[in-house]
Amino acid sequence: MISDSYNPNNKLDTNFKNPILSLIVPVYNEKDCILPLLKNIEDSIKIPISVEIIYDKESDNTLPIVRNHIDEFDFPINLIKNIYGVGALNAIKTGLHSFNADACVVIMADGSDDLNSINGMYGLFCQGFHIVCGSRYMKNGMQIGGPIFKKFLSKLAGKSLFYFTGLPTSDVTNSFKLYSKETIEAVDIESAGGFEIGMEIVVKSYIMGLAISEVPTSWKDRYAGTSNFKLKEWLPFYLRWYFKILFSKKPAKISFNKIRKVGY
Repeated sequence: MISDSYNPNNKLDTNFKNPILSLIVPVYNEKDCILPLLKNIEDSIKIPISVEIIYDKESDNTLPIVRNHIDEFDFPINLIKNIYGVGALNAIKTGLHSFNADACVVIMADGSDDLNSINGMYGLFCQGFHIVCGSRYMKNGMQIGGPIFKKFLSKLAGKSLFYFTGLPTSDVTNSFKLYSKETIEAVDIESAGGFEIGMEIVVKSYIMGLAISEVPTSWKDRYAGTSNFKLKEWLPFYLRWYFKILFSKKPAKISFNKIRKVGY
């Protein structure tokens, strides 16, 4: 694994608190989005964090922007090269297998996720939940923009599994989720398509009986760059996990994580 960490001579480094949450950010030529995202992280999140930016190639135009501004932020930023190949799936896998904090949250570089939701997600994690999903489809959640057909399929999948299987989230397809370290260590990731990896982890965790919850969040379509989401190509991969949980038995017992004091 190639890691380009924050500058050890940075005067802010001695003031960094030990991160208790890692943000995993897969990037692909996000030069127009990355600085607004980092500033949003700084303004929105109230707990000690680190940011793991996962990239495919050294030619990615995100990298010089981050390196030129890395000293301006009061949290550690790590640039980590994708070790599993290229693409969103492998970048997320790299991030999930490299973070050192108690938990991580996968966020998109395009600014589509409401980062204020992370504070609530972390609060539920401290109450013992292994996974906390950002939900666009529960009460007070919302989705702004994006392809209508994609939204229809996503909401249909989330709501149907919520009512038919008892899965404790109405937005299983959203990538914006918090995972405990224990969850990632327990789940053998098989995904081979793209963003369905988040659905796979939730499905397998639910079948294993790990405690899952959700918080309302808002999602807005990206304002810069081009989305890499490939609905037609990735739909069969989502359907695999949809039918996996649909025809699986409910867990007999729910296993909670240890209770943590918020902020520690």
